Amino acid sequence: MKMKSLLKKRFFQPHSLLLAFLVLAALMFSSGLIELYLSKNELMNLMEKQAHTVLVNLLVASSNSLLINEHLESYLRERLSNNANFIRHLYESGQINNLFLKQITEQHDIYRINIFNKEGKKIYYSHKLLHAGLKEKTSPQEILKPIFEGHQDTLIIGLKEARFESGVRYAVAVAASDRSALVVNLDAKQLMHFRAKIGYGMLLKKIVANPGIIFVALQDTTAILAASGNVRELEGVKESAFLSESFQYSTFGTRVTRFGSIQVFEAVHPFVHQGRLIGLFRLGLSLGPLDAIKARLYRRIIFSSLVLFIIGAILFTFILAQQKLNILEKQYQVVETYSSNIIRNVSDVIIVYGRQSGIKIFNQAAEKLFNKNEAEVKGLPLSMIWDQSQCEDLVVQSVGCMQQIECKIQNLLRYLCVSKSAFYDQNNNENTILVIRDLTEQKSLEAQIQRTERLIAMGELASGVAHEIRNPLNTIGTIIQQLDKDFEPKCKSAEYHQLARLVYKEVRRINETVQDFLRFARPEPIQPQLFQLSDLINNLFRQYQSLLTKQQLQFTLDLTWDGEVSWDHRQMHQVLINLIQNALDVLSAHGKISIRVVDINEKELEIRVHDTGPGIPADIRSKIFNLYFTTKAKGTGVGLSIVQRIVYEHGGIISVESAENRGTTFILRMPKKLMSHRGSC
Repeated sequence: MKMKSLLKKRFFQPHSLLLAFLVLAALMFSSGLIELYLSKNELMNLMEKQAHTVLVNLLVASSNSLLINEHLESYLRERLSNNANFIRHLYESGQINNLFLKQITEQHDIYRINIFNKEGKKIYYSHKLLHAGLKEKTSPQEILKPIFEGHQDTLIIGLKEARFESGVRYAVAVAASDRSALVVNLDAKQLMHFRAKIGYGMLLKKIVANPGIIFVALQDTTAILAASGNVRELEGVKESAFLSESFQYSTFGTRVTRFGSIQVFEAVHPFVHQGRLIGLFRLGLSLGPLDAIKARLYRRIIFSSLVLFIIGAILFTFILAQQKLNILEKQYQVVETYSSNIIRNVSDVIIVYGRQSGIKIFNQAAEKLFNKNEAEVKGLPLSMIWDQSQCEDLVVQSVGCMQQIECKIQNLLRYLCVSKSAFYDQNNNENTILVIRDLTEQKSLEAQIQRTERLIAMGELASGVAHEIRNPLNTIGTIIQQLDKDFEPKCKSAEYHQLARLVYKEVRRINETVQDFLRFARPEPIQPQLFQLSDLINNLFRQYQSLLTKQQLQFTLDLTWDGEVSWDHRQMHQVLINLIQNALDVLSAHGKISIRVVDINEKELEIRVHDTGPGIPADIRSKIFNLYFTTKAKGTGVGLSIVQRIVYEHGGIISVESAENRGTTFILRMPKKLMSHRGSC
């Protein structure tokens, strides 16, 4: 007691309080300086990341802009070439006149059509001749010279100035058999407007409109190609070692430099389009946030003295607050004991965890969802219960209100409703409460109801399609075959037979499309039978062995489980064939296909079909099972829809995992025994 009393007396002496005050003041000032240093570094790193993100997005947008222009011109060339070839056919058969050309321009949205003889004289035209006495800006004789002299049959003139009027045209010319030139023109006003709308200048203006961005420019070694943000003059690439190094070695770089009268944070990145170095993008960011940090520190120093006086009052009230806190701790322990029993037995998943202490509460619903005992996970970080870090990120980033997320748990895709809140315990440590409700069964039921309604509707539609389309198609096909066989025109017989066979081929293609639709809309009922799974897999291997060898592909099997399954053998064979065929369509030489069978539990197994192809882009990954969605030139978009339907009818689930340039994996989670199969719609 004497020792405690002595300590209290010494501590509350003026010099002791002064020393404590000085130590506290030194700590506050030093913490301010440290904060300035750390904040400056963090801000510079953040600005570097932001600048890199902006430049990367700018590079992608610029490349897309160039590609759009190229694709648009390609479309215009093809469109005009097709119209020109059509007109040439009519011209050579003697069916062309000015009125007919005018009708074609109106029907096909073409500006003008002109036909010049090989002397350069206009012999047919789709418009009135209103240019008498006007001086021509371009000469047809010069432009169409390659056609007149027989050097070219098709001439892509492209953008050109109008011959008499103001404006720009886009033109394509083809040669007739007598070396006449058939010229098809489009008004390029909209094309030029579109180019201006998506060009570099517009992109740069939109970027500079963002707060904090001072300027952005595209520059090569000779000049500024495009700029925004009141850029009148910039340091030349050759004049700066920093810019020259980035331009020469195609690297991203940052620096603090001057722009006019202010300092800016500048980031640079080379712009390479289709292997060609176009220039160097330069981005200047404002250093205003850094100045704001410095100003905040100065204000903090000014007000630190006021804070120190307030701390003195806090010290005197601390003892009283501590006593009250002890009372609250006892009450808290009583409430915690009572609430823990409630939490343990509720149907929703409840997890309580702290950053340092890890998981504290893991109720029975959580044990069932994650298939882990509370004793196994107690004290571990939250990341240990998730199969994928992405799931943890979604949960951690969720706001306090209810939020639905999708993630995999025990290799199953789950739909979860997550609520998160935080509280502080008696040691002032932050703890987080997660309340999770599993909505997977509810989502599955909704999807099943929607699918049933769609299939019923498609079944009704299929009957009408079969009656109203297939019978007329068969009649058309029969008539075309008979005409091709029995009729022989006096002239152009080869062309006649070629067109007849083309019509018959297209009739067959439409009929096959209708047949595919009927097959999907009215699926065959599941007929389960017992068979050895390895027999099905090995038969597939033998079926594709010669084709795989021919295409220099590898096929590997990993049957970690082999037993009897009760499935419809023929339909599951079709499922695996479709998945393997999809892999073959995207693989190049030396690619790999693997099939792996994994035992999940007594009732379920998993089949993983993996290929090392280019992967499925993220923006279309959710659409691949949609009916008639396809990215193949000759695909129908029915294959994966049928696969999903068969798997569903077997009571299974199919999902896909894919990453660009790292391959694709289709995952089938199937029951081993189909006790009572689902009837088809």
